[in-house]
Amino acid sequence: MTTAPAHRTEGTAVTKDDQHRPEAAAAFDALGAEYEKAFAGSKTHRRSLEWLLARLAPGSRVLDVGSGTGRPTAETLAAAGHEVLGIDISPVMVELAARQVPAAAFQCADIRDVPLADASFDAVCVYFSLLQLDRMEQKALVRRLVRLLKPEGHLVLATVPLDVEGVDATFMGQPVRVTSFPAQDLTALAEEAGLEVLAQEASLFTPAHPDARPEPHLFLHCRRRSTTAPHA
Repeated sequence: MTTAPAHRTEGTAVTKDDQHRPEAAAAFDALGAEYEKAFAGSKTHRRSLEWLLARLAPGSRVLDVGSGTGRPTAETLAAAGHEVLGIDISPVMVELAARQVPAAAFQCADIRDVPLADASFDAVCVYFSLLQLDRMEQKALVRRLVRLLKPEGHLVLATVPLDVEGVDATFMGQPVRVTSFPAQDLTALAEEAGLEVLAQEASLFTPAHPDARPEPHLFLHCRRRSTTAPHA
């Protein structure tokens, strides 16, 4: 994250010319703490964080994209002594995160609008935060996130690996529009962006919520290639 003091929150205006932004914020505002409860039982997510922690030097700077309520990602990383910046488009989520994880800093913003310096993070976490972007936007954002990494920095990317584009769906009772890639295409996207995929894990997870259904999850554990720049 930025060099801002811990438990800071910032608001940024949501532009009206980008329909998915207010829709995404509204859905996750409505879910609030229910989202955290629903996904708290994901052992795959916990293992992913353990993988990352094992590779971070003490006091590493980590960007958490789509930080939600701050749990488990920001909380786990901050508790291990790392400097964490979480960015989320939902004001409700950011408020919860700031309260629950005072050792981290959080911003309420669209990650694409936040000015961040290239090669300024040791790691970037992207846990299920691309699904409301279209495919071109997802590709562009991953390329930008790779540029934010220091050479050989790590990026963890998790998604629901389905071949869907612009599909209207209901997620935990909230209307959302979802776009994703099948597993092979997501791996190719990561590699084209300048990442080396070191490990991956697939699982089937059912969120603890009465309106939730079983969903496939894919976690890619990557490292920025030191000698090959990501495609522009």
